[in-house]
Amino acid sequence: MPRYLVERSFPDGLEIPTTSEGLKACLGVVDGNTGEQVTWIRSFVTDDHQKTFCIYDGPTPEAIRRAADVSEMPVDAISEISVLDPYFYVGGQS
Repeated sequence: MPRYLVERSFPDGLEIPTTSEGLKACLGVVDGNTGEQVTWIRSFVTDDHQKTFCIYDGPTPEAIRRAADVSEMPVDAISEISVLDPYFYVGGQS
């Protein structure tokens, strides 16, 4: 399954409380993704809470967009990504 970086903007800031309400909001996104075979892996939030960078697995960028629409989440950009791991190179050189 391809992996994608999804960039999102929240001009008013994104605040998800660390309460049962926050859990409910996150699980709602997870549930909304299932119909498109999309899996939310992890998100990174800027200090001002106005931008997120989210890692998703999904069949296509269009599936990611449809899943975002279900959850009423903004999408600024979607980029297919792969892993570049510096530790891959350690120990492999002669």
